[in-house]
Amino acid sequence: MMKMNTWTGKTSRRAFLHGSSALAGGMLIGCDRGDPGAAVKDAADAGGGELCTDCVAGGSQGFTQIFDGKTLEGWHVNPEKIGHGTGGNWQVEDGVITGEQDPPGSGNGGILLTDELYGDFELSLDIKPDWGVCSGLFLRANDKGQCWQMMVDYHDKGNVGHIYGEGSGAFSARPYDINGVYEGEGENKKLVSLVTADKEGYEDSSVVSTCSGADFLKTWKVNDWNTVKVRCVGDYPKITTWINGVQIIEFDGATAKMAKYDKDKVKDLLGVKGAIAVQVHGGKTWPVGGKCRWKNISVKTL
Repeated sequence: MMKMNTWTGKTSRRAFLHGSSALAGGMLIGCDRGDPGAAVKDAADAGGGELCTDCVAGGSQGFTQIFDGKTLEGWHVNPEKIGHGTGGNWQVEDGVITGEQDPPGSGNGGILLTDELYGDFELSLDIKPDWGVCSGLFLRANDKGQCWQMMVDYHDKGNVGHIYGEGSGAFSARPYDINGVYEGEGENKKLVSLVTADKEGYEDSSVVSTCSGADFLKTWKVNDWNTVKVRCVGDYPKITTWINGVQIIEFDGATAKMAKYDKDKVKDLLGVKGAIAVQVHGGKTWPVGGKCRWKNISVKTL
């Protein structure tokens, strides 16, 4: 029997910060490494302490905004048709990049990529996918959509925050799936919370460390914005992800061992630099009218 966890997902950012840590003799627990996961650990090790908000949010020192909030200048859709489609429909709406199928319900998706290529970097952004969409945050991507992917598979049997080999082997480092809990039926059916279930076939040797399903449920905010930070470093990259300041995964491409993963083939395919991209998955499972949303996108090269 698979282990199940549940959480309502209604914790606010302020409540999370102060619920996760308290003042310890007036000391402010921060992180001069720019590592929100370490900030959380530092606070715990100190027996409390207020988390540095900049650490949890990804910080701003050395970061450059790569989305101006008004246009898609500096970004492009896949120039030729790929497995997901001709590109999808990407718009800027009220300071937010939105992506959906083109036209809605057609099955035609695609990716939106930065013109600039990145090797070693840290990335900070806010995400808000509609429930049911299958999206992704692409790292070191090419115009064919091949990449290291942080999954944003926001649907039943999906996952947000772990690593997948998109077009680069279909390897997966995910210890659990997420599933929705609903109220109502038909047009009135509404997502109210999430549960997780252990992923069959998960290999511990695929990661350095990972959060549990329970950890994810405590930090993820259902039907709201969530802050993501990613660090990608190395020729066989070490990729670390955080959501709302909680470390989700540390994946080491040099040491990972899992089915379908060949580190040298992936390196030869992707190289050591690529675009940052966001995805609208092709196919008929994408809900009609569903969108993925992205804002406050900034990068620091390392």
